[in-house]
Amino acid sequence: MDLELTEQQRLFRQSIRDFARKEVAPLAADIDERERFPTELVSKIADLGLFGLTIPPAFGGQGGSELEAIIATEELSWACPSTALVWGASVSLCAHSILHGGSEAQKRRFLPPLAGGKRLGAFALSEASCGSDAVALRCHARRDGDDYVLNGTKYWITNGAEADTLVIYTTVDPSLRAKGITAFVVERGMKGFSVGKLERKMGIRGTSPAELVFNDCRVPADNRLGLEGAGFRLAMEIIDGSRVGIGAQALGIAQAAYDAAFSYARQRQAFGQAIVSFQAIQWMLADMATELDAARLLTYRAAWMKDQGMDYARASAMAKLYASETANRVATEAIQVHGGYGYIRDFNVERYFRDARITSIYEGTSEAQRIVISRSILKE
Repeated sequence: MDLELTEQQRLFRQSIRDFARKEVAPLAADIDERERFPTELVSKIADLGLFGLTIPPAFGGQGGSELEAIIATEELSWACPSTALVWGASVSLCAHSILHGGSEAQKRRFLPPLAGGKRLGAFALSEASCGSDAVALRCHARRDGDDYVLNGTKYWITNGAEADTLVIYTTVDPSLRAKGITAFVVERGMKGFSVGKLERKMGIRGTSPAELVFNDCRVPADNRLGLEGAGFRLAMEIIDGSRVGIGAQALGIAQAAYDAAFSYARQRQAFGQAIVSFQAIQWMLADMATELDAARLLTYRAAWMKDQGMDYARASAMAKLYASETANRVATEAIQVHGGYGYIRDFNVERYFRDARITSIYEGTSEAQRIVISRSILKE
């Protein structure tokens, strides 16, 4: 088994790493402090062609691999997880919903602007009454001639306030549960669609988890993705893939926290020597490095399996579970290495700690990942 990246993949990683450190990292603290959307960075990412990285050339993309997307996610997240999430939600959630669930005509209509970064995407599944219970949707779609009429509210939608193209998951009949879930492409400016409250968050503060309100919003039937009732399977397929991306986001945060802790430990003097010479600090760094390697192997394996066309649902759940828990542990230990300095906002580890926390919640909580993994084990 070859666990090394190819020369092409290493060059790709280096190019994204250089961009992330030069263009993204210097703005990360300001984005967090002001809770502002990283508009200028989204434009630069579009100029790099990253919005089309995993979209086939026939629809305006580069046709890159899932592993390349994971590499890019990790490097961008090292610099600014908010920026990585804005990009990732548009590509892996919105564009991929259309790529995997749309007709040929829908792909040709919606994907090129998304792949070119000319339009930003969002994915709306969550509601106030259903998070992990994804089949309990209340946002309703009713057929009316050549249109569907949407009514209801979506919550915590990344890019919801800025997106031009949104994939909305609704139900045509709540009593049908999963069999009633149906997906639509909604475009900004459609009558009856508005953005409501923007939540203020603990971390990843450069994104805008928005409330989306549908009040007799008329959506053409041509904007329905697949058949009525096909939305749940599509949503689960997309989330399986996006979980690998959250694993990579967690990796980037954890790596940044580890790098900061290691650098600080080499510089900080106590009792006449650098604290990195103390065994307690060395063991903390050793545990952090080991967990990082394990998380990276799990995450890269899941991406590789997806690229090979293998069943990677369990692998993606394992990657997301372990990488997100690792990010939280490493960020906590990084603060401990910094001592009192780690608790103040002048040092980045305080931000890494806040950013890491959400990775074990969204795209399926750690508890939900354990359910996915255990169900898979029990089928063996």
